[in-house]
Amino acid sequence: MSDASSLLSRSASELSALLKRGEVSSRELVEASLSRIEALNPRVNAFTLIDADRALEAADRIARDDPRPFAGVPIAIKDLFTPVAGLRQTNCSELADDGTVSTIDASTVRRLRDAGFVIVGLTNSPEFGILPVTEPRRNGPTRNPWDLERTPGGSSGGTAAAVASGMVPLGHASDGGGSIRIPAACCGLVGLKASRGRISRAPTLGEHLLSTDGVLTRTVADSAALLDVLAGYEPGDATWAPPPQEPYAAAAARAPGRLRIGLYTESPIGTELDPACVQAAHDAAALLASLGHEIVDGPALTVQDILPVFTVLWAANVGVSVVGTALLSGREVQESDVEPLSWALYQQALATDTVALNLATIQLQAMARGIVGTFAAYDVLLTPALAERPVAIGEIDACSQGPMADFARSAAFTPYTAIWNVTGQPAISVPLYQGEDGLPTAVQLVGRPVSEDTLLALAAQLEAANPWADRLAPVALERAPA
Repeated sequence: MSDASSLLSRSASELSALLKRGEVSSRELVEASLSRIEALNPRVNAFTLIDADRALEAADRIARDDPRPFAGVPIAIKDLFTPVAGLRQTNCSELADDGTVSTIDASTVRRLRDAGFVIVGLTNSPEFGILPVTEPRRNGPTRNPWDLERTPGGSSGGTAAAVASGMVPLGHASDGGGSIRIPAACCGLVGLKASRGRISRAPTLGEHLLSTDGVLTRTVADSAALLDVLAGYEPGDATWAPPPQEPYAAAAARAPGRLRIGLYTESPIGTELDPACVQAAHDAAALLASLGHEIVDGPALTVQDILPVFTVLWAANVGVSVVGTALLSGREVQESDVEPLSWALYQQALATDTVALNLATIQLQAMARGIVGTFAAYDVLLTPALAERPVAIGEIDACSQGPMADFARSAAFTPYTAIWNVTGQPAISVPLYQGEDGLPTAVQLVGRPVSEDTLLALAAQLEAANPWADRLAPVALERAPA
């Protein structure tokens, strides 16, 4: 591999150590990132905006003795309701026209800057982050670096493709129904969805029942270190998760102890499963047993009753996304401005009265209490990360049978993820295996409420037992032009 590809396939923690020892400069890292983006993005389509000049200026201001933990490391931000001062925000929708230049940073962005990261650009997402594939009409499809004919997942698919192809060592993501864990599983990365209230959405978004910010990384250590960066109260937060007893980086570095782990492989919505996905969960259970953990049968999680109620709240969130983007663009929304699924969910939201919306929220919380209650019998739940291999480009976002058919098809692809957005529990996708098709095969670990420390320690133990960081996608192995 070239120097650029070799560098950017390392973890952010490794790159930070190189920077602090003076073995590489921030400018060299940022130039390497921009070179990889220029060479690979035309085929992968991970980035929607590249901020080269400002990134290089920021890199040049970073001294070798900068005390910030990630001073000089390049990073990408997802273009979805995460304002970055000086960059235009589109939420990956044609409704945004040329986009509105943000005047503020989201608190997540501010915390990343405070940690020393250098933002090189914005990454692609499905329109309004609705689908688990990244194929917005505005920007075109993002492709999986492991197989360019397949999806990198969604909604953080642009960030996942950027990291998996070696354009950046890690990237910002968000998760409202699996949007961190799904692309992590598709692209061979680590994807942690933190507990509800752990990471603030300030200052532009209030408390959100389903969605949280996070990152996509190559290693558990990076995910833990970034949770330390991102977690914490912001002024005006209505609720927040209690602070951890120790830094998450320390938790990830210690042994998890013997845990009682429930294995659950049935589809919670009764859909068909790819045997490879189920086998990965069984293989992970065997590995965990060999590491000393107690493996037992998981709870029954048949949640078909949740889907209609979840859709009420999901449609309402899409409605807010449509209206908010229309306000940014300064015009009234028309059906032709948005994709068919966005319009269908927007119309559903307009037809839902406030009583029905509040009732759906109450019903979801009641259902969540029952699910969380089952965790009294387990420390961790182990599931497949996906029900299928990463699907082909166009397989879900084709609208061949109507937009709501795509919505139902997406649930069949990813039945294991959205439950934990409803309950607010932490969950992490780890790329333990490689399938016979050459694609990553991941499993999901779900913890008790606010137990990210346990999940990170367990995930790190699995990583040590069956390392994955050196498995690189074919695109990541390509040499950049001289």
